[in-house]
Amino acid sequence: MSRTVNVVFLGDINGAPGKAALEKFLPVLRERWQPDVLIANAENARNGSGLTPELYRTFRSWGIDAITLGDHVFRDPKIVPMLENPEEPIARPANLSSRSPGKRWTRIAASGRRTRDIYVCTVLGRIFFPLPANDPFAAIDEVIASIPERRPILIVEAHMEATSEKAALASWCDGRAGLVVGTHTHVPTADARILKKGTGFITDVGMCGPYDSVIGRDIDAVIRHMTTALPVHYEMGQNDARVCGVCVEISEDTGLANRIERIELSTQ
Repeated sequence: MSRTVNVVFLGDINGAPGKAALEKFLPVLRERWQPDVLIANAENARNGSGLTPELYRTFRSWGIDAITLGDHVFRDPKIVPMLENPEEPIARPANLSSRSPGKRWTRIAASGRRTRDIYVCTVLGRIFFPLPANDPFAAIDEVIASIPERRPILIVEAHMEATSEKAALASWCDGRAGLVVGTHTHVPTADARILKKGTGFITDVGMCGPYDSVIGRDIDAVIRHMTTALPVHYEMGQNDARVCGVCVEISEDTGLANRIERIELSTQ
C-alpha cells in the first residue's frame, strides 16, 4: 500500500477577520482533516493588502508550513528579505519579471510520517489582471525543470481572475502536479475534482475572511464607489468570517491526487 500525504491549502487570509477565523478554526481543521502539510495564501493579511514580517511569523508560529502570495506580493516591502531567504518557506509568484526579488518556488522538507519533500509555487494570471506577469504556462515548465526531483510532489497556486485561465493551467499541469488550486477571486467554487491524469483541481478555494462583504470589503463602501465613481477608502468587512480551503490526499509514490475535498468552516 502506497504512502499518502494530506495537504490542506487555505485561501487568501483577508485582514483581521480572516486571521481571527483561522486562529479559531485551526484545531477543528486539524482534527477533521488531519493535514500533514498546511499551506495558506497570505497576500491579503495586512488589512486586505500585503503581508508584514510580523504576520508571517504569526502564521508560521501557528503551524502553517508554507505561505504563498499573489499580486499584492510587494505591497509591504519589508517582506522582501524573507522572500529572498532560502530558509523561509515563502515565495513570490514564479512568473514575475526575472528582476523581481524573491524565490520562484519553495520547499517543505520531509518530516514526521512524510518521506518526501513538497514543492509549492504560484503563478499569476494575465487575463483581466492588474499586475503584469509573464507566461504562466512557460513559468510552470521552468519551475518543474528547476526542482531537483524528477517527479516532485508539486502544489501549484493559480492566482488568477479568469476561470478559463485557471482551468487551462490545471490541464497544462495535469499529471505533473498533485494539486492546482485557484485563488484571488475570494469566492469558493463547487468544482473540486481530480483531472484525468491525476491532478487535483479547484477553480477557487475562496478566502479566509468575512463573507458578509464584497469579496472581503465593507459592502456600503464598495457600493458607494460603484454608484458614484468617487474615491472611497475600503474598510474590511467584519461579519460571517469563514475559513475556506481544500484538502487533497496525494500519493507519495506518484505525486498525484487520490481524493480532494473542499473545506468551509463558518463562525455563524
